[in-house]
Amino acid sequence: MPLISFIVPAYNEERLLGATLQALHAAGRAAGESYQIIVADDASTDRTASVARDHGALLVSVAHRQIAATRNSGARAASGELLIFVDADTLVNEGVVRAAVRAWRDGAAGGGAAIRFDGAVPLYARLLLPLFVRLFRATSMAAGCFMFCSRSAFTAVAGFDETFYGAEELVLSRALKRHGKFVILREAVTTSGRKLRTHSSRELLGVIVRLAVRGPRALKQRKGMELWYAQRRDEPSPGSGPSEPPPGG
Repeated sequence: MPLISFIVPAYNEERLLGATLQALHAAGRAAGESYQIIVADDASTDRTASVARDHGALLVSVAHRQIAATRNSGARAASGELLIFVDADTLVNEGVVRAAVRAWRDGAAGGGAAIRFDGAVPLYARLLLPLFVRLFRATSMAAGCFMFCSRSAFTAVAGFDETFYGAEELVLSRALKRHGKFVILREAVTTSGRKLRTHSSRELLGVIVRLAVRGPRALKQRKGMELWYAQRRDEPSPGSGPSEPPPGG
C-alpha cells in the first residue's frame, strides 16, 4: 500500500500536466516514500487522460465541472494514508514532500506550503505574493495548488465541501484546523502564473471586489466564477501584456 497519494484534479491540462506528473514521480522517489499518483480528469476534451496514462497515473474520469467534487472523486480512489492535493499546473519538489510527510508524522492533521510563480508575472503580483504567503501562514490557510492531510482527518471532516465552486481549499483548511494541528510549510511549490499573465489587473480586481461584496454565496454558484470555469485564454507572447477579454467576456 502506498504511503502517499498524490491527487491531481485536471480539466484540459495536456500542456502542463506532463511536467507536473514528472515532478511528482521525481519527488516521491527522492523522498524515499511509497506513493501513487491519481489524476481526476473532469470531462477534459483534450489529451489530458492520455497524458495521465502515459505518466503512470491512475486515471479517474468524472464529469463534475466543479473543483471540490473532482478533488473528492480523486480522494475516494486513493489508497495512501497521506493525501496530497496538487494542481495540474504546479511543480512539487522533494523538499516539500519530505516536509509534508514529517509534519504528518509529527501529528499534523493537514497543511499547505509556500508558493512561487513560474515565469514572468506582473509587478503587483511579485510585490503582493510575499504578503499573501505570510497571511496564509498567520491564518493557517492552505493555497489550493498544494494541500495535504491525513486520510483519517479528511474522512472526519467529510472532505471538500461540494457546495463551493471556489475557495474550497480555505473551507477545508478551516475544517481541518478544528480537527487537529494545521501547518504551513516553509518549503515552496512552483505554480503557474498564467491567470496573472492572461488577465489584466482590472479584471482580477473586479473579480475580487464582486466576491467580497457578495460574500460566501458568490462561491456557491458557477456564475461569476468565470476566472476558474470559463474557457482558458492563450498566454501572451513574451514581452506583451495580458490578453484582452473576448467580446462580452
